[in-house]
Amino acid sequence: MDAHKAAVATIAARVKHFHDIQKPFRLYHGSTNSTRRSNRHAANIVDTSALTHVLSVDTAAKLAVVEPNVSMAALVASTLRHGLVPYVVMELSAITVGGGFSGTSGESSSFKYGAFDSNVFSIEIVLPDGTVTRASKRDKPDLFWGAASAFGTLGVVTLLEVQLRQAGKYVQLTYELAPTATQARERLQKECANDAHDYIDGIVFSPTSTVICLGRMTDELPLGSKPRQFLRRKDPWFYLRAEEVQKQLKKQSPGSTVVDHIPLTDYLFRYERGGFWVARYAFTYFLTPFNRATRYLLDPLMHTGKMYQAMHKSGLGDYYMVQDVGVPVERHEEFQAWLHDSLAIYPLWLCPLRIRRDDPDAAHGLHSEFARPDAPMLLNFGVWGPVPGPQTRRDVVARNRDLEAKVQQLGGKKWLYAHAYYTEDEFWSHYDRRSYDALRAKYHAGHLLTVYDKVKVDIDAEERAATATRAARLKTRVKAVWPVRGLYGVYKTMGGGDYLLQKTKKRDGEKTE
Repeated sequence: MDAHKAAVATIAARVKHFHDIQKPFRLYHGSTNSTRRSNRHAANIVDTSALTHVLSVDTAAKLAVVEPNVSMAALVASTLRHGLVPYVVMELSAITVGGGFSGTSGESSSFKYGAFDSNVFSIEIVLPDGTVTRASKRDKPDLFWGAASAFGTLGVVTLLEVQLRQAGKYVQLTYELAPTATQARERLQKECANDAHDYIDGIVFSPTSTVICLGRMTDELPLGSKPRQFLRRKDPWFYLRAEEVQKQLKKQSPGSTVVDHIPLTDYLFRYERGGFWVARYAFTYFLTPFNRATRYLLDPLMHTGKMYQAMHKSGLGDYYMVQDVGVPVERHEEFQAWLHDSLAIYPLWLCPLRIRRDDPDAAHGLHSEFARPDAPMLLNFGVWGPVPGPQTRRDVVARNRDLEAKVQQLGGKKWLYAHAYYTEDEFWSHYDRRSYDALRAKYHAGHLLTVYDKVKVDIDAEERAATATRAARLKTRVKAVWPVRGLYGVYKTMGGGDYLLQKTKKRDGEKTE
């Protein structure tokens, strides 16, 4: 804690400096799973990248005290040593506790336990004037819930108390097949009401094939069975296992199921290798065969953290749809049909989200409406893939704006970890500006960037930068030549060539880079 307090004092002094001169700042967290770029070398940076420690795990209170840049992998490893696990664990291992809190993250346990922020007990935060304070659902709830979706624009979160539950050794995962969107919705609604489940999500492989995955923790492994693993280099990617199950279920009678027993950590991070399925597009881009041998050889580059680095450096993400959006579950069929007609991107990820906050004191911040008693159950759609057809950057932006408009029409929400293409007026028609602005005034944040400032994409500014100088124009032209852009991203991800010199280490009996 002494080291933590010293680090927070340094951060607070830096924040106060910007307050004194009334200048905005940006946070540098270190590596990121955001699709938005960051620049640690900018002059207006508050560097929090040292806040990476699990400070304690209280087994009696079932609380983990952690700094914001602790990854999900590190948090789960620490809590499992005590037989505990967070209620909500983001399914990509490098996502951080602070990112989950400020970004309204929801995962396969969120049908029951809500978003990650709903399972945080309290926070320590450096306010925009440099004051260090604490907030919780009972003490300064307006600040707590405002910060939960503010992306650092109400202050700098420096410590979080994360609520924990008893862990099981395995997840018994039952796969079911739904041949229509209506049947998928009906199954999801029914199973979300079944308290026996700990985890629920699904994968839409086509308009006529959705695999629904129902998980419950257990300490028992059936006699004669082997655990199904997904984290080792030799293991299949999880979505490929689900695809295999889909084919198996299609050959069986309706209502049949397949059951796997998965070690808990393997389940929680089952989408880590391959980034759900997005890494498959890298094989397509580089005209590389997609098979067990190539996945094994390229495994060090197929983990999500490396993929995000490559995406940032190459700029290829600017030409893909990378969005998570939630629509009321009753609008499932309409939205899925629209996605098929407009984009035809498959697979799609389905994840039911219980966004309602059962506390009137939670009606603060961007998502203040989540405290309403009629807040709907949302169904998250992960829409990740290349926009169909030959596309310019402006074409891709237009398709993203179409998606944003459709989600708004259906009464849904777009999650802001990704690029946002709204105009400012459009953005604030989605989110509670009155509550957000009131909090910014109360906590002296008027000089900071707004959430809209942080997430918006300015396509005009992008184009000006790409043509501002002769060197910029040359770089733009060179990157447009296949496969220069992709190779550049891989090269930078490998540390400019030093990556292959890194030491290998043993993990779960497998050598990994």
